[in-house]
Amino acid sequence: MVEHSHNEHLIYQGDAIDVLENEIKDGSIDLIFADPPYNIGKNFNGLKDKWATDEDYLKWCYKWMDLCVNKLKPSGSFYIMTSTQYMPFFDIYLRSKIEILSRIVWSYDSSGVQARSFYGSMYEPILFCVKDKKNYTFNSDDIKVEAKTGAKRKLIDYRKDPPQPYNNEKVPGNVWNFPRVRYRMAEYENHPTQKPIALLERIIKASSNPNDIVLDPFSGTFTTSYVAKKLGRKSIGIEIDEEFTKIGLRRVQELSELNGEKLNREPKIYEVKNFQQQTLFESYLNDILSEIIIQSKVEFNFDDDNFETDV
Repeated sequence: MVEHSHNEHLIYQGDAIDVLENEIKDGSIDLIFADPPYNIGKNFNGLKDKWATDEDYLKWCYKWMDLCVNKLKPSGSFYIMTSTQYMPFFDIYLRSKIEILSRIVWSYDSSGVQARSFYGSMYEPILFCVKDKKNYTFNSDDIKVEAKTGAKRKLIDYRKDPPQPYNNEKVPGNVWNFPRVRYRMAEYENHPTQKPIALLERIIKASSNPNDIVLDPFSGTFTTSYVAKKLGRKSIGIEIDEEFTKIGLRRVQELSELNGEKLNREPKIYEVKNFQQQTLFESYLNDILSEIIIQSKVEFNFDDDNFETDV
């Protein structure tokens, strides 16, 4: 386990269960967002997201879930994700541990055909849980969205006396429509299951306050810590993979190098191609300018001693 600390933003490179057990105090965290491996065979830098059996996977999950619940303050909140296949097990297990307030659907469009002989998955489930349903943070005004009934359709609510227009804004329901992170998006990092900034912004704005501590035990590209910092919260990010940890050091702690290694974002294919094209174009222009200068010297019988140019 390696610890990187910088301006109230902690990054641990290590096993989530090990760090939770040994480094994080019980009752110290205001908000936890957990997006664990889904046990569906994704490749995380050579580490396969697949357990031998479903029972092995669930046993592992139950262990870190118990630890997360213990780390929460009495007023803390816990958002947890997994695949559609395993969320029912998570839901049932957590009911006796914590209060489940909302079962959220993160809905998104597909980039192409996903399935031909069954209905392809177009969403991921999220549980919103709290330690105490009578004492928790929920900043509803900070996450309001447009209410089409009032803002678009301009309808009147005649149930009220006197009748008045419907509100233009409302608290979001439990179906959230955010696009997945695509390759050409500015926020994209080289990770197979990166979550969008907009998703984390809603969660962190709603369920924490400035200077609260936000924990992500499976940080990946460290979007949780990145957004927490942006919104004036403190953060703790845990990630087992060294290369993904470097993304966090760059995004959150804004380090430019680590042990002599430059921490640059990996250039995208089209960026490399554009750079190569630009370099070729500049080289072409230089060749033309050089040829013009040579021709001018010949035409006007100038030599190098009395020929000057600003080019």
